[in-house]
Amino acid sequence: MVTFRKAQKEDAGAIRSLIWQVQINPFGLNWRHFLVAVDEQGRVVATGQIKPHRDGTLELASIATLPDYRNHGLASAIITRLVQDTPQPLYLHCRDIMEPFYARFGFRSLSVEEMPQSWARDMRMMDRARRTVAKNMPILLVMKLD
Repeated sequence: MVTFRKAQKEDAGAIRSLIWQVQINPFGLNWRHFLVAVDEQGRVVATGQIKPHRDGTLELASIATLPDYRNHGLASAIITRLVQDTPQPLYLHCRDIMEPFYARFGFRSLSVEEMPQSWARDMRMMDRARRTVAKNMPILLVMKLD
């Protein structure tokens, strides 16, 4: 049995630990922005957040599930709850292989020209890094839900 709730201050360490464990972006992990799934013992088993950016955009981020709890719809449930409670547009960064997953929720990939200026700048920097230094770096997308 898993329940969903807004994160509490005491969840901050568990959120950070889960994000590091699944190896996704560990920056901007303010527990106040998170929705968590907790098991019967109160352990955080899945997370997601709406991360506000300085330019006013909102990002769906930190979607993570403990390995033993994957393929049970927890990430989808978190995304659905966060999307329904958040004004659009809503953006996200993801690896290209995740594009079909996020498309199920109505997100679409953006060209650099369609991105907010700060997002486009960041994507250009990551693309340069991938071409010059980190050739094995995964291809990242910016997606948007209108």
